[in-house]
Amino acid sequence: MNLEQALLEQVRSLNPAQQQAVLDFAAFLRQKVSTALQEPIPGLHKDIPYWIADDFDAPLPDEFWLGES
Repeated sequence: MNLEQALLEQVRSLNPAQQQAVLDFAAFLRQKVSTALQEPIPGLHKDIPYWIADDFDAPLPDEFWLGES
């Protein structure tokens, strides 16, 4: 039995809601792979101004980690 046949056998043994979940997951995996394979576009954000704060790498205060205001 090959992989495709084994997969079909397993899916056929599931109820319709579980089959839908498998279908949704397969669609998610296909989308994830196609997104991951996209090539970067050089200069895509070249006109967007940005800056890095002087204290970018400074430790965050305890209030941040404790969820306090």
